[in-house]
Amino acid sequence: MSQPRSSIPIFFAAALTACLVDTTVPAAATEVPAIAARQRNEKKVFTDAEIVEGFLKTAFGAEYHLAGRVDRIRKYDSPVRVFADGSRADRKAQLAKVVADIRGKVQHLDIAMTDSNDAANVVVKLVRDRELYRTIATFYGQERAKEIRSSLDPQCLSGFRKNENYEIEHSDVILTVDNGDFVFLDCAYEELLQSLGPINDTATVPWTMFNDSVSMGYFDVYDQYLLNLLYDPRIKPGMNVQEVKAVLPAVLTDVRTWVAKVNHLE
Repeated sequence: MSQPRSSIPIFFAAALTACLVDTTVPAAATEVPAIAARQRNEKKVFTDAEIVEGFLKTAFGAEYHLAGRVDRIRKYDSPVRVFADGSRADRKAQLAKVVADIRGKVQHLDIAMTDSNDAANVVVKLVRDRELYRTIATFYGQERAKEIRSSLDPQCLSGFRKNENYEIEHSDVILTVDNGDFVFLDCAYEELLQSLGPINDTATVPWTMFNDSVSMGYFDVYDQYLLNLLYDPRIKPGMNVQEVKAVLPAVLTDVRTWVAKVNHLE
């Protein structure tokens, strides 16, 4: 995670996850019992109003922000390349699968792993749980680390830096590697997705992983709707709520077709 420049707003999202999981379960998401159970019971049918509500609540605002306005669309307007910074080969392999899953389910998002830190615009720092706050303090300083801990008390963390056109230029994600497969995958999906723009957690939408009381561990259908809306070319960085609402009906029609296709929905 690069040291943030004070002239550029930084936004943070935190995932609060508390789940006891057998750490010996296989790495694949579908082989983790807690994830498989959630997938079997997943709600997959939503009204237009339910999807639009979640999109507006997560794409605008920020759970924790240091500076700048948060009433505009923020997203990448360039290919996204993800670098895993850490020594755990198993977690790197899981992260690569998460990135590939996101790439396959978000139609207009060019996202992939890279082996080069310099080539990355998303850097994922893999740390042990006991190193989390020391890592946050290294990146943001002791005072801000204390603020983050007192207001969010995160298990994992993500943030991004945007330019004056609200285009995200760089994202940083911190994931803990030693809390079991479910916690790792749950954090990896939420923080990676939030680092792409929908960084505002909401307690009022029960179907999204961007609700701190909801743990998924996989890329659910509802959040696929949200990310596909955000990365449709008609939703542009810097748009305000009214501008987004003007194009949402047409965008949602196309997004519904795509999400149904990739999930084999009727």
